[in-house]
Amino acid sequence: MSLHTRMTRLLEIEHPVVMGGMGGGATVPAMVTAVSEAGGLGVLGVTRYPPDVVTSQVKEVRAATSRPFGLNLLLFLSDDDSIATVLAQRPAVLSTAWAWPEQDLAPIFERAHGAGARTMHMISGVEEAKRAAEAGADLIVAQGTEGGGHVGTVATMALVPMVVRAVAPIPVVAAGGLATGAQLAAALMLGADGVLMGTRFLATDESPWPRSFKRAIVDSDGHDTELSEIPDLAKATAWPGAFDRVRRNHLISAWAGREHELRRQRAEVSAGMVRAMREDDADQGELNFGQSAGLIDSIEPCADVVRRISAEAEALVFGAADRLVRPTV
Repeated sequence: MSLHTRMTRLLEIEHPVVMGGMGGGATVPAMVTAVSEAGGLGVLGVTRYPPDVVTSQVKEVRAATSRPFGLNLLLFLSDDDSIATVLAQRPAVLSTAWAWPEQDLAPIFERAHGAGARTMHMISGVEEAKRAAEAGADLIVAQGTEGGGHVGTVATMALVPMVVRAVAPIPVVAAGGLATGAQLAAALMLGADGVLMGTRFLATDESPWPRSFKRAIVDSDGHDTELSEIPDLAKATAWPGAFDRVRRNHLISAWAGREHELRRQRAEVSAGMVRAMREDDADQGELNFGQSAGLIDSIEPCADVVRRISAEAEALVFGAADRLVRPTV
């Protein structure tokens, strides 16, 4: 037996596991192909990538797998040309997130459908979910605040069933603080059709994160992250209603409560963040990972993550009746 959901059928994949299309170079073709080849859905973040880079990276993915994969855009940073560039690559899935309230999602989803792509839109609240559903999204990702990087303020356990109820019968993908097969099984019980994970895939062999950044995930107890605006202030980037969940390291501690001064020194701080990534310095770098780090104990191949989490969930789902239900006499 194996897990089959509306998401796996819709996307023609084997396992209800999606790798989030993290931006800023956090996802690379090797990760995407490994996840897709293992039967999940790999998603490549391509926001602000020049057309030639998008083309070359997609070519690299297609050279390594014939399985479905997705391309992700942050809509508040994407214009018509960016969307056209992505859709010209004919991905199986156009993955989107973080639109400005005034951005019309319907034309974007219509263009994607015209290019033969399914649409998967991430939200952090019920009203956003309804908006995406009305615009024609094929799947909706409900991301809780436990996730790494940019998130809202509602927890996954509450958000997922609320969104499932609000957008039925559109399939919902749970995200935010997820890293185990037990959590996949729980998400299915909440009405979701799969999970999307980011932090779990950052701590993999194929991840481009520096070694000390990956070790910081493994060493984390899950309690050392916080919602912050410090990295965005340093990079002079305003997100539409999002906080940034990051590890509380020296960079964050040094500037907490000094945001006014950070605005004046943002160029220097931003350059230091780039340097920390290059020099493998996790204490001075921007570590966008979620509370699920407390559940991650090793750095392993992406394919092993997909298969293990799915297998663990299968065992729990199919064994639940024997463990929890008392036969009636």
